Amino acid sequence: MNADAVTDSGIWFRVESSSAASAVRRAAERLGAQVEMSGARIADLAIVAAELTSNLVKHADDGVLLLRPVRRAGQAGVELVAIDSGPGMADLTVSSQDGHSTTGTLGIGLGAIVRQASWFDGYSLPGRGTALAVQVWPAEAARPSWAGALSRPITGEAISGDGYAVRVVDGRHQVLVSDGLGHGPLAGAATDAALAAFRNAPAGPPATVVGHLHRGMSHTRGAALAVAELAPEAGVLHYAGLGNISGVVVEGDGKRRGLVSLPGIAGHQRPTIREYDYPFGPDARLVMHSDGVVDRWRLADYPGLAERSPLVMAATLLRDAGVRRDDACVLVARSWT
Repeated sequence: MNADAVTDSGIWFRVESSSAASAVRRAAERLGAQVEMSGARIADLAIVAAELTSNLVKHADDGVLLLRPVRRAGQAGVELVAIDSGPGMADLTVSSQDGHSTTGTLGIGLGAIVRQASWFDGYSLPGRGTALAVQVWPAEAARPSWAGALSRPITGEAISGDGYAVRVVDGRHQVLVSDGLGHGPLAGAATDAALAAFRNAPAGPPATVVGHLHRGMSHTRGAALAVAELAPEAGVLHYAGLGNISGVVVEGDGKRRGLVSLPGIAGHQRPTIREYDYPFGPDARLVMHSDGVVDRWRLADYPGLAERSPLVMAATLLRDAGVRRDDACVLVARSWT
């Protein structure tokens, strides 16, 4: 692989100056070429990257951006997720229209992003900040996913030991969150093994899949992990976990139900694996995260966030509940029916 190639886990940029914005734009253009976009779409992608980073430099506090490839429905595209800690926008819809400006500029930034993007979503809360997610596809946009997630390495590391995966096999909609023991490359290798085993696991319920992952990770230092299967047509969620992965079902009224993970390390010893079933209504959201995210968030503090895409919801929670002294991962999933 080319040394400049962007892996599926992506690259995080801290965007505080015009030089950082230029670096993001160049990386986006390289990634567009990597996923074999046309020259015209790479130019569109460059506009999106330039406008996103310009907004972070001009208007945001603690702005960061994730750049990564996305693959769905037999095609590849590019995804950018921009997060900041304020000041936030009173009305994101109005701010996304051409001609709207708060700094005396032409006001074409977010409007240009919306025009060039295949898919766009965002959430902003005054005093808390903004999360924007953009996808640029070569042709027709793939349908937005029923699950979205982000992982971020501990400060000072380039590789995160936390990761996630999503799959649909024989009609089973399943997700995985993994936290490799420790930090750095060895933790990342453990999670990479878990993700690979998950994608190749035979179709089966979460407890069966976790057992498969455990057997496939014996050559690694091991990981805490959990697998969930959403069955909204039956109004149920199936869940099996080992170690300190946090899982929560949040209902439409904001009530939280914690999910049980048993003690153990996937890949080591002989852990007890047990599956639990939970009610999962049509308005419910599944939130799973590693211990690099504190579990003190409340959806009631974010009016309207549950109506945004799983990716934007995950990005907002990572911003506010993620800690810098540990790897962090947040996954959100919802019903697609």
